[in-house]
Amino acid sequence: MNVETDGVVQRHLGPNERLLWSGRPAQGIVFRSSDLFMIPFSLLWGGFAFFWEYTVVVSERAPVFFMLWGVPFVAIGLYVIVGRFLLDAKQRANTVYAVTNQRVIILSGLMNAKTKSLSLRTLSDVSLDEKPDGRGSISFGPSMMPGWWAGGMAWPGMPSPAPAFDLIDNPRSVFELIRHAQETRT
Repeated sequence: MNVETDGVVQRHLGPNERLLWSGRPAQGIVFRSSDLFMIPFSLLWGGFAFFWEYTVVVSERAPVFFMLWGVPFVAIGLYVIVGRFLLDAKQRANTVYAVTNQRVIILSGLMNAKTKSLSLRTLSDVSLDEKPDGRGSISFGPSMMPGWWAGGMAWPGMPSPAPAFDLIDNPRSVFELIRHAQETRT
């Protein structure tokens, strides 16, 4: 259990609910498997957008429309090159996970607080994805998205394929804790 996150979770607990575990996802900038595709793509996109905008701006005969046309593409390029990492880190910094004797809880949100609560009694599909470095993710519910999408391709702000404890330390022990809590719950 984590003293820092326990206090955040306590006010979300019911009268007969006991906190079994709480934690946060990995903090800071994180590279995911999807970045093997996204980083080269973002550099190509951004490079072309920057080249376009630079060429149009230095050209004395280019219409103003062409200058303005490139601005959204440059903004998207900046987001996919750098901004998505910063937004993802900020979202994870504002996320807390918890397991109680009754449910799993995901507290998150940048602009407003979001609480996702899943009953252990009705939770049927729990999946563990463990990485060699000791971190991993636990997904709750079936994922209908292809593996590359679930691996971090979704843009921040988009709904994830299934609720998950993403990038946690010791995911196997948390997974076993959830399975044990489900068994004692039924």
